[in-house]
Amino acid sequence: MKKNVLVLNSTHLPINITGWKRALILLYKGKAAAVKYNGCLINGRFRLPEIIKLLNFAPVPYADVVLSRKNIFLRDNHTCQYCGRAHSNLTIDHILPRSRGGDDSWTNMVVCCARCNCKKGDRTLEEAGLKLKGSPYRPSSALYLHMTRMSGVPASWHEHFFKTN
Repeated sequence: MKKNVLVLNSTHLPINITGWKRALILLYKGKAAAVKYNGCLINGRFRLPEIIKLLNFAPVPYADVVLSRKNIFLRDNHTCQYCGRAHSNLTIDHILPRSRGGDDSWTNMVVCCARCNCKKGDRTLEEAGLKLKGSPYRPSSALYLHMTRMSGVPASWHEHFFKTN
């Protein structure tokens, strides 16, 4: 069984994703409280938590999400933000081209396929007749990007990440 548990700080901000065994140890030692259970039982007696909250505040150093190609691909789920298809030939596009004053930022860079990139060229979205499938944003944390790579993420986790934006 491979069940992950979201760990919240005492302020309800997500700080870690841990395994179910570590989560049960934190609960047993009285260092955390369960916020939500997932309905599974361990040995028919112990309810498996989906989200736990630390009882005491744990100072976590602020870790800004690094702007990198890898992180932009993770944020956009390896999908073209113009046509919405997942291609094998993907690249990064500046929404406002750098030649027109666009910068390298989370809100100006998106993943796109080579076909859409050629169609857009050195023009703005309006000039090229393209629309974005979603709004580019700065991820709230590196933990959020890690969560996007996981499969079977419970819906209850999402509310804790989008509450911090």
